[in-house]
Amino acid sequence: MPSLKDLKTRIDSVKSTQKITKAMQMVASAKLRKAQEAAQSSRPYAVRMGKVLTGLGLAYAKRDDAPKLLGGTGNDQTHLLVVATAERGLCGGFNSSISRLARDHANELLANGKTVKIITIGKKGNDALKRVFKDNIIEHISLREIKKIAYSDADEIGKKVLTLFDNEEFDIATLFFSQFKSVISQIPTAFQLIPAKIEAGDDSAETVSYDYEPDEAAILADLLPRNISVQILSALLENGAGEMGAKMSAMDNASRNAGEMIDKLTLSFNRQRQAQITKELIEIISGAEAL
Repeated sequence: MPSLKDLKTRIDSVKSTQKITKAMQMVASAKLRKAQEAAQSSRPYAVRMGKVLTGLGLAYAKRDDAPKLLGGTGNDQTHLLVVATAERGLCGGFNSSISRLARDHANELLANGKTVKIITIGKKGNDALKRVFKDNIIEHISLREIKKIAYSDADEIGKKVLTLFDNEEFDIATLFFSQFKSVISQIPTAFQLIPAKIEAGDDSAETVSYDYEPDEAAILADLLPRNISVQILSALLENGAGEMGAKMSAMDNASRNAGEMIDKLTLSFNRQRQAQITKELIEIISGAEAL
């Protein structure tokens, strides 16, 4: 049984931890609003980009002269997985859920005899995946020095992906991130970057016929590479909001758990102290009666 001094030390330690978790919760709460606004403001542009590509791409996707970014290489042997997670932890299962989705997808591809290459964005995803797929990770991109995600950061990553594609180092690229829904809900998502996913039955497809200037081929040649960077930017902003929401929720739970532990330790401390006082009184009374 721990002594009174040990219990008092542990209570003080848990109280200090509770102060830290409360402070982290407040910081995450303050950052969440801006991160959420950034994620929500990026969605209309990304969605509209998808609509335009759908409208333009339906007529070109199956043509022999279709851009490779639209029609693909004609093969699906080599897959590139771009896994975007956070740089830091203490945000519940946010990072592990993204890594798990990417790991399951990679295992499925490997089981089917495919070749898998991985680019990790964020330290936590790299740490989780390199335990199993160390030989498959071809590059790690750190976001630690980036205070605010901008289009230039996503464009730099997009250009690296395009360079690999131009060098015929993969056939299909898939982006993994977490879509922000609410403070307590972030949905791990897999989005196919290359070739651009065009579905004839998509409700977002344009239903009106337009005349384009310049022609559709020239527009696609410009929009398809830009779309890679736009989707990566949207994913990073979604991750930013999701990380703050998950951290806020995790720190709130940690603060509550610390409070419950403090109550239990305090109760044990008071009971043990009362038992010690009672024991000393009994010893005094017994000694007095013996005299």
